[in-house]
Amino acid sequence: MPTPSPFDAEHPADLVIYGARLLTVDPQLGEIACGRLVIHQGRLVEVGPHAAGEPLPPARRTLDMHGRVIIPGFVNVHTHTILSMVRGVAEDMGFAPAYTPGVPHGHEVSEEEAVALARLGAAEALLFGSTLINDSYVHADLTLPAMGELGMRVITCGRIHDVDFSRVHEGVWEHRTAIGEKTLGEAVSLHERWQGKMDGRLGVELAAHAPDTCSRELLVKVAETRDALGIQVNGHLSQSRKENRRVEERDGMSPSELLEDVGLLGPRFTAAHCMYVSDSDIARIGRAGTNIAHVPRGNATGGRIAPTTRLRQAGANLTLATDNMHADMVEVMRWALIMGRVQEGEVNDTWQPHHVLEMATLNGAKALGLGHELGSLTPGKRADLAVFDFRRPHLVPLINALGNLVHTAQGRDVEMVVCNGQVVVEGGELCLADTPALLADAQHAAEALWSRARAQV
Repeated sequence: MPTPSPFDAEHPADLVIYGARLLTVDPQLGEIACGRLVIHQGRLVEVGPHAAGEPLPPARRTLDMHGRVIIPGFVNVHTHTILSMVRGVAEDMGFAPAYTPGVPHGHEVSEEEAVALARLGAAEALLFGSTLINDSYVHADLTLPAMGELGMRVITCGRIHDVDFSRVHEGVWEHRTAIGEKTLGEAVSLHERWQGKMDGRLGVELAAHAPDTCSRELLVKVAETRDALGIQVNGHLSQSRKENRRVEERDGMSPSELLEDVGLLGPRFTAAHCMYVSDSDIARIGRAGTNIAHVPRGNATGGRIAPTTRLRQAGANLTLATDNMHADMVEVMRWALIMGRVQEGEVNDTWQPHHVLEMATLNGAKALGLGHELGSLTPGKRADLAVFDFRRPHLVPLINALGNLVHTAQGRDVEMVVCNGQVVVEGGELCLADTPALLADAQHAAEALWSRARAQV
């Protein structure tokens, strides 16, 4: 006998969605060809099949979603929304264009420009199905609520570092205690002010920028602060040979050894990139159960590839991220699958579509310490989901929904996004923002930044 519905005409559910194919990413539920989602008070109350003609629970809103495919909202574990300012330019400049004269730098971004550009990057991510982004850059105290107002989940932090970034593009690398105290202190204040705000959608991680831009002393303090606050840490790791050389010269070890030595490496740390890791580094990262923010498209754009197969085999938790300049997690899934197969030299069971969908959803939620709440369409979890319109030529015929999603879909195929039970994207449009104004503000901010940067050369 089916369980009686807890809802009636006097006490309706908030939202019922039926008729869509569900890719639940829940190992117990799998794929449901014609499903039903019952959402109430921000959570998934019911996830299951829906038979034709079967009565639906009373709800304030009921949506027939035949012809659509629904997945958990994407979890983008590593991005810098403000760096949309270098879109279309930085991709062709090689490593670290932000360290290059004539290119806008983080310390040059004004508060108003940061908010405008962060909202642009966050809006793009939300429109493409990301219900949670883990963002870091500058002016986080202002960008965090500004992005949260779009209706999505945002975890953020300003860059924690003690290198003087105002001199790095000149080739000068100086670690200053005062800078480290300031950036770490700002992160703690951010946590005190915003953690759990906006109905729990806002959060803070400690963004230790990189082992070469953080001294050993600062990294030790980050680990201590992590334990005191009970939160996660993220940062770049072996993203360039230059980073590896600098840490070797400064500390006499690899960046991975340094992070292990100071107590950061492990399941409470998400390491972005990991492209230049040795065999011993891979073993160390995997043994510690570290999370990897894999950025396949961004890495490949720079002519590089991370050893993801070996990292996963070693025990690391592989997640996905867009990093800079774009926010299409569908494209990132496709690149992750392709680059994984390039490493294998063939198509086999090591890299299949289900692996990259898990990386883009549940694995990401686990990396952020939220696997119990997000990352799958599971009863009791938060109602975060993305609805793809599969009634489009490039998604027909529909024989294998997961295969179509990974191989031929695009972020622009997202029709609706629900976050925390609220519809925040409908008909492919933002529900809680003036899109034309948002775009105009971002364009103006980027033009001003580029004008100032070029004037300095």
